Amino acid sequence: MTELVLRPLADAFMQVGVYVAVMVALFGWLRWRHGDRVTDGLTSRPRLGPLVGALLGVSPGCGGAIILMPLYARGKVSFGTVVAALAATMGDSSWVVLAWNPVFALKIHALLFAVGLVTGYVVDALGIDPARAVNHRVAAAPAPAGLAAAGGPDLAGARRLLGGLLPRVPASTAFWGLTTPAFAVSVPVVFQLVDPGALTRSFGGVDPYLALGVLGTLTAALIFAGGRGKLADDSLETAQPRSLRETLRHSAHEASFVTVWVAVAYLGWQVVITTTGFDGSQLALTGLVGVLVGAGIGLIPGCAVQIVFTGLYVSGGLPLPTLVANAISQDGDALIPLAALRRHSAALATVVTTVPAAAVGAALLVLL
Repeated sequence: MTELVLRPLADAFMQVGVYVAVMVALFGWLRWRHGDRVTDGLTSRPRLGPLVGALLGVSPGCGGAIILMPLYARGKVSFGTVVAALAATMGDSSWVVLAWNPVFALKIHALLFAVGLVTGYVVDALGIDPARAVNHRVAAAPAPAGLAAAGGPDLAGARRLLGGLLPRVPASTAFWGLTTPAFAVSVPVVFQLVDPGALTRSFGGVDPYLALGVLGTLTAALIFAGGRGKLADDSLETAQPRSLRETLRHSAHEASFVTVWVAVAYLGWQVVITTTGFDGSQLALTGLVGVLVGAGIGLIPGCAVQIVFTGLYVSGGLPLPTLVANAISQDGDALIPLAALRRHSAALATVVTTVPAAAVGAALLVLL
């Protein structure tokens, strides 16, 4: 029971969730303090559009790409800028690889940036823009009803779910109160700085890694359920937090979303290995078929499926070309507000990004 269920749940939080939380909070703070400076300069220098689009897209999470969507709807940036951001973004799957292997994450994000940059400039050079004949000056979409007045996700449901365990403690506060000691335990264990057995003995036979990890994943699941399974970046309003408190609340929500889907991938993979003996070496989705499947899955909007897909790679269940094809093809949550603002542009953009996804994935098959 421990190795089949509890260990994967603990690993999801201790190997990914805590690091996602810290990184999301850091990038959220940077976005809160400096987000407008990039976009203000972008609208005054349209030729730099695809470059800035690729830079915003390659930043971890979905917020960088999302903030471009209302600018495109108003005719402030080109369609190539949007495509560059969508091709460069790995959405919230980027948190999974960052937490797993930062050096690998840097390499794949550099590749995504290059692909997004080239694709964006090619699209603009070809004059592709389905919204060109449309009046671009559209007012920004109002905040969805599910958002709190401060612009962050409504976590009232999570507070109610947590109320029995943590009375009168806000969900984000409970999350960060748990993440802090979990991070302190995770770093020495994950980076093999301490012997887990010795750590367990020092806590009187209680494994702090397992206990904090399982509790962390369960807390993330409660926040996830309280937020009705939505990621905070699903809206234009929360792509850029407006206060430190909102940043922390948004970070807890986003980290919980990623943790839950990573737990699904880890738990599912462990069940498959245990019940069938399949460990990835027998995987049929290799070669060109795997690349095409990865690119095809990238057409699915949102981050949930993509997080699970990336989690399978981290678990050893997918080859690198398949992951790269998926990373380029997927558009994260940025496609959702684009579809709300410019439906035809969103449909074309997600199809366009599958072309370099398949091409780069196939090239890696030859090179590797």
